[in-house]
Amino acid sequence: ISGCQPAPEGYSPTLKWQQQQVANFSAVRQSLNKHRNHWRSQHLDSNVTMPKSEDEEGWKKFCLGERVYSEIDVLSDNENLGIDYLKVGFPPLLSIVSRMNQATVTSVLEYLISWFGEKKFTPELGRWLYALLACLEKPLLPEAHSLIRQLARRCSEVRALEESKNEEQISALNLIICLVSRYFDQRDLADEPS
Repeated sequence: ISGCQPAPEGYSPTLKWQQQQVANFSAVRQSLNKHRNHWRSQHLDSNVTMPKSEDEEGWKKFCLGERVYSEIDVLSDNENLGIDYLKVGFPPLLSIVSRMNQATVTSVLEYLISWFGEKKFTPELGRWLYALLACLEKPLLPEAHSLIRQLARRCSEVRALEESKNEEQISALNLIICLVSRYFDQRDLADEPS
C-alpha cells in the first residue's frame, strides 16, 4: 500500500491537534539545533557507551534495553533498586542525540524501524523515534525519506490492528504519522481530520 491505513473509528486526530503537534515538534527541533553544541560538550555519564554507527544489535539494545530487546516481561524482586539502563535502555537524552551525526541518526532510525517491522510498539521505541525525527535535517536525504514513509505506514498498520484501543498507544502512533506526513511534507500519508 502506498498510503497509510485510516485510523480506527473515533481515533482519527483532528486537524487542530495535528497542527499543534507540528508546532510543538518544530519548537523542539529549533531548541535542539540551538543548544546542540552545548549538549555535545557535556560529558556523558561513565555508564554510557554509545555503539558504533554500524552496530545494529548494539543500537537496538542501547535504545530499547535488554528487557524489550530480549522480550523479557518479568521483573525479579530485586530490580527496583534503581534504574539499570542496560536493562531498560537509555532514554534519548540531549547529551546523547546531540553527538549523533546525520549518518548515525539515519542508521539508528533504520535499525529501530526494522525492529518495529516485526515487534510491538513500546514507549521506549516511541521516545527514540520522536528524538531521531527531531534530529533529522531537512531537506531529507532519499534514504531518510524512504525510511520515514515506511515508519508512518508501519504505525498505521499497528494502529489499525490495535484491538484494546489503548489510547496512549494510538496517540503515540498518530503523533508519528502526523509528524512524518505534515512536518516532513509527506501529505499523501496524512490522516484525514475527523
